[in-house]
Amino acid sequence: MDLLLISDTHIPKRARDLPGQVWDAVDRADVVIHAGDWVDLASFEALEARSRRLIACWGNNDGDDLRARMPERVDVELGGLRFTITHETGAATGREKRMSLAYPDTDVLVFGHSHIPWDTTSDTGLRLLNPGSPTDRRRQPYCTYMTATIGEGTIGEEPVLEVRVHKLPVRNQKSG
Repeated sequence: MDLLLISDTHIPKRARDLPGQVWDAVDRADVVIHAGDWVDLASFEALEARSRRLIACWGNNDGDDLRARMPERVDVELGGLRFTITHETGAATGREKRMSLAYPDTDVLVFGHSHIPWDTTSDTGLRLLNPGSPTDRRRQPYCTYMTATIGEGTIGEEPVLEVRVHKLPVRNQKSG
């Protein structure tokens, strides 16, 4: 199963649209996961229409129109792994321990907010993924998004999650 992970698109404030490379990834993905801060209902509707399956939550910059269309937190099973999607997780310091306690039944936590790509695994085995932002790099060198593939594990083991961070060409980026 092929996944696209994005967050913090901030359309139209930080970009007029998603970069073409991200739209191409939408077309290839079995599931698109968006971890909040859409800003614009039209961008949600465009992504929803083009995705085979969209799993999404709202972020702190999303208004009532977006909050009426999706939850603050989504829990879903994909390919044998339990995912939680939420926007904010607090400070980076101590994040793995805090999130392991907050989400003990989750295998993969997808979050956003910081615009900083993040891929770590806690002591309890919780995988924490932040795809960054494909439209607003802030102080990061690149705008980013992630793709992931869920493959079958060996007999008796959990499915395997392979994750890749994609850096977008600098010419398509705004700094903030």
